[in-house]
Amino acid sequence: MAVLELRHLRYLLAVAEHGNFTRAAEELHISQPTLSQQIRQLERTLGVQLLDRTGRTVRLTDAGAVYTDHARRALRDLAAAERAVHDVQDLSRGDLRLGVTPTFTAYLVGPLTAELHTRHPGIRLTLAEMAQDRIEAALLADDLDLGIAFAGPHLPGVTATALFTETLSLVTGIPRARPLPAPLPVRALKDERLALLSGDFATRGHIDAYFARHRTAPHIAVEANSVQALIEIVQRTPLATVLPDAITHDHPHLTPVPLDPPLPTRTVTLLHREGAYRSAATHAFTELTRDLVRTRGYTPAGEAGGGAG
Repeated sequence: MAVLELRHLRYLLAVAEHGNFTRAAEELHISQPTLSQQIRQLERTLGVQLLDRTGRTVRLTDAGAVYTDHARRALRDLAAAERAVHDVQDLSRGDLRLGVTPTFTAYLVGPLTAELHTRHPGIRLTLAEMAQDRIEAALLADDLDLGIAFAGPHLPGVTATALFTETLSLVTGIPRARPLPAPLPVRALKDERLALLSGDFATRGHIDAYFARHRTAPHIAVEANSVQALIEIVQRTPLATVLPDAITHDHPHLTPVPLDPPLPTRTVTLLHREGAYRSAATHAFTELTRDLVRTRGYTPAGEAGGGAG
């Protein structure tokens, strides 16, 4: 009966997600009558009605909402238990699911992946680029093992470990007739044309808050949803941008120009779910990340000037 009960949970969660038996049955690759029969069998076993079928969409009853909440956690814990059983302590094989916010793709993901492959070629890395709130939700749902993002506030149940301090600067590319002074007074930015990340990025909000705080409104000539696009634009046009200093270290054709006052710093953190099983691959990647931060000379958390953002 144990296997049947697990199937019941998955069937119920599919119907709850789609609000429709037909779409849930398609996703589960079973017939709609079979799905309806299995849900009714579960309701009879529990002695309560889990679904309200009277409206245009199928909705959870109060009892169904409580039951599905526990069902999700049960399936998540069972999946974690299965991974723990198959965890290989010698790291000859393993899996790691990592989520990162988009700016780290430009300067941190490449070195981390290269080092992971060098040290532990048997570990398979699944990498997802997403917004920080989605990373934290995925950690809580056990869809990710680790996340790399910025210091909090964080969702309850998410734990953050500080890695390093990220500093931002104004960045120029092609040689200019008159180079910008360094540091550049923030008020002088009103005469600059900038290419910046779009509002979908937390980094853009960080930059806009800095401009607003210092009553400066530079002309935004280009908005891009890719750091790599900004790098290409700045290297080929007179436009300036704002990027983490770590990116300019890997691009000799980019010139960082510190601002006065400086842009606030941000603490980069490694995120995980509190109480989650930590596999050998997770422990190895955590150690590897700390080693790489030291060897690349990133500023230790708490040692840079400015405030967190």
